[in-house]
Amino acid sequence: MLLRQMGRYARPMPIAPEYLHMVFPDTVFHALLYGRASRDPKKKGRSVADQINTGREMCDTFNWPIAEVFDQDIDRSASRHARRARKDFEALIDSIEAGRGRIVVAFEASRYYRDIEAYIRLRNACMANNVLLCYNGQVYDLSKREDRKATAQDAIAAEDEAEGIRDRVLRTTRAQAKKGAPHGRILWGYGRRYDPDTGDLVEQYVLPERGSVVVDIFQRVEAGESMYSILHDLQSQGDRLPGGMNEDGEQEPGIPWRYDHLSSMLRNWGYIGKRVFQGEIIGDAAWPPISNGNDDEGFIQTFHNVQKIVNDPKRRTTHDSSVKHELSFLGLCGECEEEPYLKVLKGRGYLNYTCRLRYDTVMRKETLEAYVEEAVVQWLSSPAAAEAFRNDAEQKAAAASRALAQALTEQLEEARAKAGQMTAQGRPVLSIASLAAIEAQLIPQIEAAEEAGEVTSAPPLVRRLLSAEDVDALWQRLTVPQRRTVYRAVVTVRLYKARARGVRRIEPGRITLSFVGQPGFRPHTSSRASAPATRRSAGRIV
Repeated sequence: MLLRQMGRYARPMPIAPEYLHMVFPDTVFHALLYGRASRDPKKKGRSVADQINTGREMCDTFNWPIAEVFDQDIDRSASRHARRARKDFEALIDSIEAGRGRIVVAFEASRYYRDIEAYIRLRNACMANNVLLCYNGQVYDLSKREDRKATAQDAIAAEDEAEGIRDRVLRTTRAQAKKGAPHGRILWGYGRRYDPDTGDLVEQYVLPERGSVVVDIFQRVEAGESMYSILHDLQSQGDRLPGGMNEDGEQEPGIPWRYDHLSSMLRNWGYIGKRVFQGEIIGDAAWPPISNGNDDEGFIQTFHNVQKIVNDPKRRTTHDSSVKHELSFLGLCGECEEEPYLKVLKGRGYLNYTCRLRYDTVMRKETLEAYVEEAVVQWLSSPAAAEAFRNDAEQKAAAASRALAQALTEQLEEARAKAGQMTAQGRPVLSIASLAAIEAQLIPQIEAAEEAGEVTSAPPLVRRLLSAEDVDALWQRLTVPQRRTVYRAVVTVRLYKARARGVRRIEPGRITLSFVGQPGFRPHTSSRASAPATRRSAGRIV
């Protein structure tokens, strides 16, 4: 009776593994073992290893030879919201379709799938290749209607469970975000303190040593330094996160600094104490902003300046660290209609700037750089430089601010002069106390008027130069990447042919400089390709 019920046409559903040889006599069940874990923070794979070990024990018990093991889907979700592909699941499908197994073994249904579409793929592969499916200690023959129905119901339940987990996580995350509380990985530069009894988060605080590194990175980018030069320095100082001993007593390597670490750091509003949820700032965070000493406002302004730099659509996104010359791929050949960029080549023992397209213009590297540097420093020191970055309304406002500052300054100087004068009776025309009161009133007004006239639309590094008392002294301290940043923003350099072959000196008209706001100025593009075939007029500077 039992054998008849276990037969092909009258058997219960599903099949218990111990009766499988009775339902399918004289069949060798080569097994494909599969394991998966959706979360594995320490990347140890122990959950997957436990699943595989359970499968091995079952195969040993029922004499199923193990054909292949798929145990690399660690920290991989099986739901429709998964962000990373399951490589071993795809390999499992390939093995089924290649006929390398007769039965697929996993710990439970949710290891295979938490998504109906993934279930259908696995079901169809097993049906087409006469492969059995085993999980939860039961075997299913997917060529049978009842087994397909049962496994489909398990798949629906697994998907629903995944959706429920996700909804609960999102609700919790959204609630925490509204409170400004941190979520997920710790923002680099911060630490977290937990209650030793409950394990609840008490606070997220700035780590002084790392916080100073964050401030330094932002300030260097604000100053125009390239991210690759900063990255090189960070890598030379050690890993971003140090390694340590794992639970098995083995030394694990640290995590080195990478370009994407810097890129994401420079765009993270959490550093100025803002809480971001699903890509939007929703309010103040529960943790303090990174500060430059006691100057929170100073770092906040630096952060905003950096946002303008890193989000500039003209900003290059390719590796620029190989550029070692101030004008390579910035200066233009004025002789060619396409105005291709200049590049540096070595000839007769010297480095020269030359047209990258037809090589018809050549000038010694140090000669061209010295000429352009002197002219740019002179221009930045002039009132015309600040005016070039202002529109009409800003120019009028700046003129009014300068006039007000001048009037207030004259008033202050008059008061100071009176304080040094004496009446016929030998008393000061203006007392020291009165002068102090006037100074306390006028000096803040003068400073406010001068600040109102400062340029705000220029790039941060250019603004520093415009406001510097000694532009040349500050320029000499700039690195090559910083100088290139200034050149991109303020000048277009064109080089023309010499009057005759062999002429080394700078003849009138060989170099033209078109500053921002002047005819011939061309904003620097983000590509090294030749410029469009449109020549712009530019007066030759003698």
